[in-house]
Amino acid sequence: MPQETPSHATDRLDDDDYPAYTMGRAAEMIGATPGFLRAIGEARLITPLRSEGGHRRYSRYQLRIAARARDLVDAGTPIEAACRIVILEDQLEEALRLNEELRGPSARSGGPAER
Repeated sequence: MPQETPSHATDRLDDDDYPAYTMGRAAEMIGATPGFLRAIGEARLITPLRSEGGHRRYSRYQLRIAARARDLVDAGTPIEAACRIVILEDQLEEALRLNEELRGPSARSGGPAER
């Protein structure tokens, strides 16, 4: 494996999708337990990448998703329902973003609507 330059390594840490966090560190960062992270993985809310040694690694994006699920579970929502809610919220956010993108610059600038 080629040696990374310091700037390349920093770029990877700035990447929301780069799996930079171990399970223990990820759990600590979102105020949860490793068991919680395993449970939301089993519910297929997030799928951590695996290191060469087989250890789970989490990205910042995955940690934001996990933190939202933890908030719902802490508020009394069953874990399966919390995972479904988070998935639907994420899908809605993506659909709204794509819709805005497809509308083009005239929709964002307040110009006349296209038919």
